[in-house]
Amino acid sequence: MKNNAAVGYALLLIVGDFLILLAAFSLAYILRVKLDSRSLLQAISAREYFLALFSVLPFWIIVHGFIGLYTQKIYEKRFVEVGRLFVGSVLGILVMIGYNFVTDGKLVPARLVPVYGLIIAFTFLVLFRAFARMARHTLYAFGIGVSNVLLVGDTNRSVEIAEAIANTKVTGQRVIGIVSKKIPGFKHYENFSDALDRITEPVHSIIQTELYKDQEKNDTVLRFAQVNHTAYRFVPGNNDLFFGNIEVELFAGSMPMIAVHQTALTGWGRIVKRLFDVAISSVMLVILSPLLILLALAVKLADPKGPVFMRGKAQKRLTRFNNTFDVYKFRSHYAKYDGKTDEEAFAIAGKPELMEEYRKGGYKLTKDFRVTPLGRFLRKFSLDELPQLINVLRGDISLVGPRALIPAELNTYEKKHTILSVKSGLTGLAQVSGRDSISFEERRKLDTFYVQNWSFWLDITILIKTIKVIFRGSGN
Repeated sequence: MKNNAAVGYALLLIVGDFLILLAAFSLAYILRVKLDSRSLLQAISAREYFLALFSVLPFWIIVHGFIGLYTQKIYEKRFVEVGRLFVGSVLGILVMIGYNFVTDGKLVPARLVPVYGLIIAFTFLVLFRAFARMARHTLYAFGIGVSNVLLVGDTNRSVEIAEAIANTKVTGQRVIGIVSKKIPGFKHYENFSDALDRITEPVHSIIQTELYKDQEKNDTVLRFAQVNHTAYRFVPGNNDLFFGNIEVELFAGSMPMIAVHQTALTGWGRIVKRLFDVAISSVMLVILSPLLILLALAVKLADPKGPVFMRGKAQKRLTRFNNTFDVYKFRSHYAKYDGKTDEEAFAIAGKPELMEEYRKGGYKLTKDFRVTPLGRFLRKFSLDELPQLINVLRGDISLVGPRALIPAELNTYEKKHTILSVKSGLTGLAQVSGRDSISFEERRKLDTFYVQNWSFWLDITILIKTIKVIFRGSGN
């Protein structure tokens, strides 16, 4: 999206949001004050109400701006956008209540007015964003607001970027050339000067994927971007180095330095996540206590010889900073395998050869002979995992995080240090993306992605998807 188009789109959203909020709270006033015969908290005329409403709505729009609802990076993240609209709506209501408290109270003639307003506003804000997205895609399809991109760099990264933004209708970008070797399907230029001489269309954005050995060539690219006010971006070749939480710091007061953290889960984010874990796990343990008691009885009755919970070395897991903890799970194995390591269990069953298959499968068996019929049911719907809410409350793990590693995996698990930079989770991105149907390597990549790209909204998304997975008995 070109800069002027991006600004225009943001202004459209601001005006649209304001009008929707105005209409929503006007309708709320009519529904409760004019059409409802019940008594009011106080009599507020329509004129007084609307004057107060016009005074407070700009602050609501400012709240939307602070939480990033008018930035380009949010436009295609539909679920994140809806989540932020909900948070913005709740914060907006709090702003209204605060305004009503510090003024002479002309915004809340009845308690249901802000309730009606919140429901109506949130519903139509979501619909408006969906309509705006469709309209933007339509304009892109006709070439309106599309940003022309010139790629500079003779690397595979240039090809990947070109293919990623090829769908102009969605991305709002169009590759007008690549300064590199010939790549099928794209205009090719031998060097940057050649591209500038031959390209007749305006260049809105330059993406460079490699630095020239000749510094003068790099200066030429950057100088062109600066002189022509063209957006310039550099894509590093080493994804692993630049993944995670990146900050630009000033070293010794004047020297720019890039700081790369293994995870975005730092500072206040970690504090908020822990408070959320404690609150949700406490409530869930209380609500689910009858079910937990019933499941414990079922496990004991199904196989009276064994304990209710799995125990022994088999339940040792790794969490943040390689710390070991005992995971709480309802026993799903036959009693004779309880407390045994996987290797010991296979030896008892006379099937030691399965250990190699077990390791290759990411420490999973397609048909695990150790699991009882009740255990299979518990595992299918993740009911055996419910006692791990105790682990969450204790702080061993988090509600959402990468899969807890078995100590035996430590020597073979690539990027284990990244994964072990945060607490393991009761559920995670891998669990809601296919569960047992995805490969060990795919699970590892998803866990690594989660750690490097953590956000509170990602946690909320995973928790909501977890509920779907539990009821379906599988992830996708």
